[in-house]
Amino acid sequence: MSIRVVIVDDQGMVRSGFGVLLNAQPDIEVVGEAVNGEEGLRVVAALRPDVVLMDVRMPVMDGLEATRRLLSSTPDTLEASDADDGVLPKVLMLTTFDLDDYVYEALRAGASGFLLKDASATELSDAVRVVAAGDALLSPSITKRLISEFSRLGAPRPPARKQLGELTERETEVLALVARGLSNGEIAEKLVVAEQTVKTHFGRILMKLNLRDRAQAIVYAYEVGLVTPGSA
Repeated sequence: MSIRVVIVDDQGMVRSGFGVLLNAQPDIEVVGEAVNGEEGLRVVAALRPDVVLMDVRMPVMDGLEATRRLLSSTPDTLEASDADDGVLPKVLMLTTFDLDDYVYEALRAGASGFLLKDASATELSDAVRVVAAGDALLSPSITKRLISEFSRLGAPRPPARKQLGELTERETEVLALVARGLSNGEIAEKLVVAEQTVKTHFGRILMKLNLRDRAQAIVYAYEVGLVTPGSA
């Protein structure tokens, strides 16, 4: 089945260009477009895509607010039938600068990663596939920005840390390695286990902590102090 995509951007050239590039892929289909966050929410509700390419800066409603509303735990922006199936799309934020000030807030809102608007056709299609599969798309510079923000915020939040007690020792270890930016393959090599075993552990981590994907897991690990800036 094709990965269904909606593009939300106020620039017509971006929507058109990305649409042409993505529709040229055999496994990706652009099913809708919107010019701002408010319209984007309506389009997503109607079309239920797998991935939303969301511009950060837009008139009427920006990408951050639209992402918050779209991925809220009790979304009031989707039709009842959409909320009932329990499946929310992955959001990939579109940005002009790799170090936008919106990184932390976007990830906290539930975005699965960032993509520069000047990305190549290969980078664009690979990014869509990565987030559709439930992985995070965080470049090294984005990760550095995120760590810097956690350093500024200071101490971890105790209430959130209580949930860590639900994880086994191995699951806690896997979460820490995920937060340090290791892939499943790299974690498997480090722990001397099969990659499928790592995937199973990570799936349980997401379920126990009620997290959506890898990006949220990374944010959570830093917020509760499981991993601290400079500990990687």
